[in-house]
Amino acid sequence: MFRRREPVPFAFLAEADRFRSNVTPPPPERPSFREMAGRWLLGVTLVAALVGALVIGMPALSLDHSAQTQQSQASQGR
Repeated sequence: MFRRREPVPFAFLAEADRFRSNVTPPPPERPSFREMAGRWLLGVTLVAALVGALVIGMPALSLDHSAQTQQSQASQGR
């Protein structure tokens, strides 16, 4: 195996790449029903908020050609 020639202040860091553990971590705990329901509720709320903002904002994003003609007619009447 490749050995470093320069001195390393912390020897355990130099050999950490070769360390392998034979201990497996415990499996992750399954979320409870309340946690799952809370995550779903949060997701549905966020999606509903985005859709609501899009629906409310659509009139502001659309071009209204009749408003432009009304302004030009008002300026001609002066």
